[in-house]
Amino acid sequence: MINVIELFAGVGGFRIGLEAVGGFDVVWGNQWEPSKKAQHAFDCYARNFLGKGQHSNEDISTVDIDIFKKRNIDMIVGGFPCQDYSVARSLNGEKGITGKKGVLFWEITRLMKETSPKYVLLENVDRLLKSPSKQRGRDFSIMLASLRDLGYTVEWRVINAAEYGQAQRRRRVFIFATKDETSYVLNRESKEDSEMIHKEGFFASIFPVKDIVSEKKKPKSFIMKRDLVEISDVFSMDYYNAGIMRGDVVYTEEVIPQDEKPITLGEILESNVDDKYYLSDAAIEKFTYLKGPKKIERTSATGHNYVFSEGGMAFPESLDKPGRTMLTSEGTINRSTHVVEDPQTKRLRILTPIECERLNGFPDNWTDSMTDRMRYFCMGNALVVGLIERMGKRIIEIEIENANGNQVELDLIFSETDY
Repeated sequence: MINVIELFAGVGGFRIGLEAVGGFDVVWGNQWEPSKKAQHAFDCYARNFLGKGQHSNEDISTVDIDIFKKRNIDMIVGGFPCQDYSVARSLNGEKGITGKKGVLFWEITRLMKETSPKYVLLENVDRLLKSPSKQRGRDFSIMLASLRDLGYTVEWRVINAAEYGQAQRRRRVFIFATKDETSYVLNRESKEDSEMIHKEGFFASIFPVKDIVSEKKKPKSFIMKRDLVEISDVFSMDYYNAGIMRGDVVYTEEVIPQDEKPITLGEILESNVDDKYYLSDAAIEKFTYLKGPKKIERTSATGHNYVFSEGGMAFPESLDKPGRTMLTSEGTINRSTHVVEDPQTKRLRILTPIECERLNGFPDNWTDSMTDRMRYFCMGNALVVGLIERMGKRIIEIEIENANGNQVELDLIFSETDY
């Protein structure tokens, strides 16, 4: 059994996917929404996983690491927010570096230092690879270098869930890190970086890509600097949608997915929907404007006049395609909200909370303990469970490989001793 800590758990998307695979025991999960009295996501998580592991509703920065000392933690997972990862030298230089307070990635590394998990699986918005805008790739470089310094090999892939058979065109970057001394890493030391991306690496078999090299974005590799402060101050890099870091060497490549047939929006719709989800004439008029093309004259803060323009969107949504990326504003009168023509009534309506759960691959009524507004919000923050199921199965394969490798090493030691 692989013992797991789930951080920034939300309503439990990582855990649902891992438990569907089997072989994982989420022994501790943390979800805490700062500055909010009502903890809707945590309450949902605790209710659905009642009696299974410990549930923490506290600021992760205040959690005492000692509670994990006898836990034998094998894996840390979490979908953490994209923040400012810049670092600086501490006032007393020999004491090392310090990152900005409140940056949750540093809480992940804090727990990694103390628990030394074999595996780390993280999720973030894909703009992480390009942030901040004035120093492209700085934040991701700091992350990679930090994980390297802790003794991990790191792989990443930007995945559009709909391109791999899911119901939503949700694009996220997933980061898999595993300890350098594992059999999984050692067995692949001789493999070329490109071979890791296409055939041998963590994502290769579960999210296959075409054997094509991009002409516009040709693969590149470089040596990651050792000084985190130097990376923070001056380093930048254009990262592509896939890559690997082994030791100091980083390789990145723009890959093209081998598309699978997605689940369509029409396939996830409910029947006999409550009247409250149908649009009034006034709401239809507002949506028509919001989703239509427009050009608006505006004046900037400095007095500069310019024209803001945006293209039109499908209105209503095509039921023959997967849903668009769902945001936390889903269900409100907002340009990003899905509006569909109900197949039964032919009237326009928004998606129901259950349909939003289905877009992410959650069980129906997973979030029914909260208001509709919060159900939409939580699903806008959630990940696509089906992707985690695939990754969970891959981790089980790697765990078996690591276990077999350890047995081979033990057999060699004993045979040499007997000899």
